[in-house]
Amino acid sequence: MSIISKRNNDTEDIRHIYRDKTDRRILKKNPWKDYGLHISVLILVVIAELIGPMKIPVAKGVEISIMPLLYTMILGLIFYLAKPITWIQRKQSRVAEGAMMLFIGVLIAKLAVSSGQSIHLIFEMGPALMLQELGHLATILIALPIALLLGFKREAIGMTSSIGREPEVAVVVDKYGFNSPESRGIFALFIVGTIIGTVFISFLTSICVSVIPLHPYAFAMASGVGSASMNAASLAPTVAAFPQLATQIEAFAGFSNLLSFSVGIYIVIFVAIPLTEKLYGILEPKIGRDPIVDEEEG
Repeated sequence: MSIISKRNNDTEDIRHIYRDKTDRRILKKNPWKDYGLHISVLILVVIAELIGPMKIPVAKGVEISIMPLLYTMILGLIFYLAKPITWIQRKQSRVAEGAMMLFIGVLIAKLAVSSGQSIHLIFEMGPALMLQELGHLATILIALPIALLLGFKREAIGMTSSIGREPEVAVVVDKYGFNSPESRGIFALFIVGTIIGTVFISFLTSICVSVIPLHPYAFAMASGVGSASMNAASLAPTVAAFPQLATQIEAFAGFSNLLSFSVGIYIVIFVAIPLTEKLYGILEPKIGRDPIVDEEEG
């Protein structure tokens, strides 16, 4: 118990050091007075809205919907990397990260209102909303073998047991320790998901709604993965494909995301992680390859 307590204290110290350092940098200047950042964001939003949604035909009956969210992300990345633009730097990216958590509350409120308007439909779905949480486990069956074939070892447990958002990261770090291979795996997934997760799920959803013959409510529930930004990125192509059901789709997506965020953590603790460990023990001796990084060097 003393070892676990010491490990948790070390992890907490690291968190506080990082948080305090970040807060000191940001609070040197009031973030809300960073007018260059806010005007730049406004310009990006206006440009993206003027371009509007685009549909790119891929095959007969299959098209990819590109939403304004994608434009703003690409333009924002260009603004950040372009050397002539000196008023968008690392400090502004930290400010924007914190501001996003506030502004996304408006989206959550909108989804909550839609859920209230369609509460009778949610009750009619009954156990389907709860059972769809088990669908997240199917990704383990696909992702874990691929990770082992690529040469990952126990990092694969952290990578494939969940989508790697904040609650799942906390579970893995608490169970395995901050410096464990499993924690390195889920931190890698967290970083990749933060950078390209919204773009990936937006493309994936736009293709699925064109190819897979499922009810719109099924796509709406599937968009609730436990991440507000990914939920929004997945919701936009679904609403664009079925505009006549926009309110109902928003209701199911919002409620499903809430369930994934609250109930999903228990599925990760009691089902996903034990299942991943069991499958790892079965598959690793059969299909595992040499590790990408030598453990003695790592």
